[in-house]
Amino acid sequence: MSKLYIAGIGPGSEDFVTPAARKSVASAEITIGSKRALELFPEANEIVPLNVKDVQEKLEMAVDMVHDGTSVCVLSTGDPGFSGVLKPIKRIIKEKGLENKIALEVIPGISSLQLCAARQEIPWDEADLMTFHGRENSLEVIDILDNGRPTIALPSKSTRDMAQFLLDNGVDPQREVAICERLSYPDEKVVSSTLQEVAQSDFTYMCVMVIY
Repeated sequence: MSKLYIAGIGPGSEDFVTPAARKSVASAEITIGSKRALELFPEANEIVPLNVKDVQEKLEMAVDMVHDGTSVCVLSTGDPGFSGVLKPIKRIIKEKGLENKIALEVIPGISSLQLCAARQEIPWDEADLMTFHGRENSLEVIDILDNGRPTIALPSKSTRDMAQFLLDNGVDPQREVAICERLSYPDEKVVSSTLQEVAQSDFTYMCVMVIY
């Protein structure tokens, strides 16, 4: 029976790609992922590039191909279960009525939030994890900021926009934050700052923010 693999590839560097992820790519007839993700897997048999404009189309294609008998591996940055492709793929499978007809295997990966927590020496069970992807104006983060625990968050667009959103909703401008940028890459950078300073600074889109 063909299988749909969903493989977490880690934060970006090949040092954080797991052997299980490589095994799933080697087992699949076709591997789908972003250009950056595909570059980590020269062992892929056949590749299909994915970009931000055709994610839905390519994920639907992956499900259809597996249903038709082709094994496919979809690459997900970080971990598929946190702001990754697991949720949309499960939704597509349900919408197509294929819940019991698709063999699905999820291979976890090292999330950038996990690496951020490690860099900041924050125990997992002493922090709140959030993603702003697709929920740019969510007030949920405001409700949890004063519970005495650090919040580790994935910004949706930019750290500048996220910081400004928090300021606009009454968070102290001097609130301590850390920005972990391009985690796992040679030019990785960790910056300790304040919310006000971050709202006036530019970082790449590959960032995680810690709000203390």
